[in-house]
Amino acid sequence: MPTLLCFGDSNTHGSPPIVTRGEAYWRFDAGTRWTRVLAGLLPDWEVVEEGLPGRTAQFPDPVMGSHMDGREGLKIALQSHGPIDALTVMLGTNDVKTRFGATAEKVTAGIAGLLDIAMSLEMQERHGGFKVLVICPPPVLEQGPIRSEFSGAREASLRLPALYRALAEARGVGFLDAGSVIEVSPTDGIHFEPEAHKALGAAVAEAVRRL
Repeated sequence: MPTLLCFGDSNTHGSPPIVTRGEAYWRFDAGTRWTRVLAGLLPDWEVVEEGLPGRTAQFPDPVMGSHMDGREGLKIALQSHGPIDALTVMLGTNDVKTRFGATAEKVTAGIAGLLDIAMSLEMQERHGGFKVLVICPPPVLEQGPIRSEFSGAREASLRLPALYRALAEARGVGFLDAGSVIEVSPTDGIHFEPEAHKALGAAVAEAVRRL
């Protein structure tokens, strides 16, 4: 049975839209999360969920901790699981937070760094070779209870799909623009509603089949 590793942030973890700051932690159930929807559509695959709320592609977070840096997280994930046959990477939403001051080009460079790790000889040989699918997250909305953390973020996030696509083509990996399939919840401007999880799971399943 081939194995698919899904690497990402809170939207891969299955965090629901935030209604009020400081609310108790919870997570969408296995019937809702896009990763489990995906698993149901790929019954011959083992799907491994590696979503960490707050994870970035490249930044140690001064508030949430240095472990939010996806570069170290990806190394750990690739050495914790395996052998894998495919990897999806959906990051960039947290990279456009105001406190990082990152341009769309800088965010894309972070994804390039993750591809450098995934496509390295060390990791490819460890797993016997695996395919990669880069998923660009949908653009954020600057609204809701955490809008102050994403002030100015929408402009950068709107430019990411074209940059991610060009990067994926240059590196010879798969690409999916999640924003062409779903939108973020208007409740908090960054997370997905259940129907979006369902649609994204179906889209990723089809993209994985094409790898």
